[in-house]
Amino acid sequence: MELNNKHSTVMGLAKTGVACARFLASRSARVTATDLRDEQALTGVLRELAGLGIRFVLGRHEEADFTEADLVVVSPGVPQEHPLLAAARARGVAIISEVELAARCITAPLVAITGTNGKTTTTTLVGELFKASGFATYVGGNIGDPLIDLPASGERVDVVVAEISSFQLEWIEQFRPTVAALLNLSEDHLDRYDSYQAYIDAKLRIFENQGPEDYAVVNRDDERVWQAAQGLTARLFPFSRKQMLDEGISCLGSEIVYRHQGQELRFPIASFKLQGVHNLENIMAALACGLLLGCDQAKSQALLERFESLHHRMEFVREVAGVRYYEDSKATNVGSVAPALESFDIITLIAGGKDKGGSYGPLAPLVKERVRHLLLIGEAAERMERELGSLTDTRRAATLEEAVRLAAQLTPPGGVVLLSPACSSFDMFRDYEERAQRFIAAVKEL
Repeated sequence: MELNNKHSTVMGLAKTGVACARFLASRSARVTATDLRDEQALTGVLRELAGLGIRFVLGRHEEADFTEADLVVVSPGVPQEHPLLAAARARGVAIISEVELAARCITAPLVAITGTNGKTTTTTLVGELFKASGFATYVGGNIGDPLIDLPASGERVDVVVAEISSFQLEWIEQFRPTVAALLNLSEDHLDRYDSYQAYIDAKLRIFENQGPEDYAVVNRDDERVWQAAQGLTARLFPFSRKQMLDEGISCLGSEIVYRHQGQELRFPIASFKLQGVHNLENIMAALACGLLLGCDQAKSQALLERFESLHHRMEFVREVAGVRYYEDSKATNVGSVAPALESFDIITLIAGGKDKGGSYGPLAPLVKERVRHLLLIGEAAERMERELGSLTDTRRAATLEEAVRLAAQLTPPGGVVLLSPACSSFDMFRDYEERAQRFIAAVKEL
């Protein structure tokens, strides 16, 4: 991609914006970096980008930086309908995301993973599978380091593994993974999208540039995913825990069975460290991505026997008075809470936070069947109580710490206290990690 002397505007100076500005400057582009935050708020960023010849417009955006640019690179947090982006588009300015910019400069095979839930675990696992099989591997995207850091570094790798969000897919043009995986779909980010379908459409863009020699790894058990996958150009490679597939990867009993072009590989699951039905799906998707591109069976099995759950995803905290406490702060939507509820029987569920616009109704059967006590916190508490409160003993708490203390009083020995919020954290906490640490600290104080 020719960038020399191109007028390039980077909109937003979060982690990916900083990486893009640095990369564009290294390729002799004329870079303007603009952010609504002021110099004081961006002191660290300015220090990091000092001496690169970048022009900064801070505390505001200037329309000319968009309408008169050759290229605009948009940070994921900026919505597509932003008026300055609309003005640039009307003038024919090229607008792309960071992953699009990176993909144009990456020559290694790319494995891209999206979905409402399980992206980070699956992406991390895919990266580890490739490394275990001896591939020089770069893992990035929506997890860890921006993709653009790879071409910026000049490092040569055998394969690139990327977690990709719907936001990152909004401004792609040529982004083309060799293997693209769609893990699942459930209502999320309806505070960003006009409708659930608009969110689904954004996710499906991960497949749009694939050719017939590429692979689409899709969840056969998720009807929305399966229906959306019909008509894709890439070769479908489904995974399922409900049916044995002639072509694909399945698990109906004690083994995962991989079948592809007459080859059959079996992976016993009894010794896997990752537990839960949701992780079984993540493992199948990860194995599919790795095996399709040459990962070794024995080395993959050995890796799965030592790979443990990531932080803030169904993480065991401690047991107090016969009650086990689990922290699932990363569960920020209904689809991610359901597998957690499926994993236990006698549950005191702590939920709530900043409402994201979707219905909590899909949780009703599991709440009725498995949740003995529902403790609600945050801005969403009123609506959650309206939709789920009649199904079980439901109470509100002013703080997360109060909810933990109340849970300790209510939960009998043998039961589980589960923080699985179904909401984002921004009403009460900096992010889901702070929410997790506050929960862990409260449990340790019991």
